[in-house]
Amino acid sequence: MSEPPVFGKARRIIVKIGSALLVDEAKAAPRIAWLEGVAEDIAALRAAGSDVIVVSSGAIALARRSLKLTQKKLKLEEKQAAAAVGQIRLAQAWAEGLAKQGLTAAQLLLTLEDTEDRRRYLNARETLNTLLGFGCIPVINENDTVATAEIRFGDNDRLAARVAEMVQADQLLLLSDIDGLYTADPRRHADAKHIPIVEHITDDIEAMGGEPPPGYSSGGMRTKLVAARIATNAGCAMAIGLGHVERPLRALQNGAPCTWFLPNPEGRSARKRWIGGSLQPAGVLIVDEGAEKALKRGKSLLPAGVRELTGSFERGDAIEVRNSDGRVLARGLSAYSSADATKIIGHQSSEIETLLGWRGRDEVIHRDDLVLM
Repeated sequence: MSEPPVFGKARRIIVKIGSALLVDEAKAAPRIAWLEGVAEDIAALRAAGSDVIVVSSGAIALARRSLKLTQKKLKLEEKQAAAAVGQIRLAQAWAEGLAKQGLTAAQLLLTLEDTEDRRRYLNARETLNTLLGFGCIPVINENDTVATAEIRFGDNDRLAARVAEMVQADQLLLLSDIDGLYTADPRRHADAKHIPIVEHITDDIEAMGGEPPPGYSSGGMRTKLVAARIATNAGCAMAIGLGHVERPLRALQNGAPCTWFLPNPEGRSARKRWIGGSLQPAGVLIVDEGAEKALKRGKSLLPAGVRELTGSFERGDAIEVRNSDGRVLARGLSAYSSADATKIIGHQSSEIETLLGWRGRDEVIHRDDLVLM
């Protein structure tokens, strides 16, 4: 088995913190002493030469009491309003905690669309790189005040993975209420075994994800495994470690148990990392066995190999490629809109001009715009 990475021995590190760790549920207030301990750990990482970005939940949880929303499941508009109130408190808590360590906090609010739209993705990446160059600690949260049900990340585990991919981070740490991945839920199965290293995310590994925990958290092990696939495919190692301890980052540096997901050794270009990390494909193409074999050999996807199409998309949108069993094979950028693709699938490339009345690309997805999953 491969040796696990050493936490903190990295050029660029992302630390994700959930509401359940940061917010005292009874008081609907930040756990200031815990946060200041994390800030001290971040300062130590910075002093050792690592860039650090924090992805922090907690805005909605911090506002529930002041808005008298503690006894109900919130509607979308109530979550948006609570986020507007709570984000001020969340940003203030981080700014004050980091300032005690001589560090400057910077706030960024992102939506899924910011990572799916290529131009906005590049703008966000440039902002983060500039802030890191200034020695700041970017603190990122989902922009819940404007997000809708269709475009929400839904949890900050995946948001953190997308940020790690965006800035080409070396390590992503998800602080949790558990010290890593187990073969089964250890709260329900006494014989569950801790898994210290995951070299490849297989179907068996994904099957170990459970349901989201109760309370403020919207994540759970299932979303952490989705995050792990995004991060590792971008060449970033990811760890799940216990957050309910003082100085949790220092604890991991000192050898506290965790689960490491090892990065894909092949690596990818920035553009292909963006394509592969796409969380919300606009459509799905079902391909035949011949096309599946061709994709695995590094070939482009031709219209003749596509058997079925679902979704509505435009040229350049991210779409998903699946086989007849429904297994995801690849993601890529479509060379055609769904309306035009519907007309040419199942046909030879030489027929495209006759079918459409104009000559487009021979491929539905060119191999340069395609990432195998």
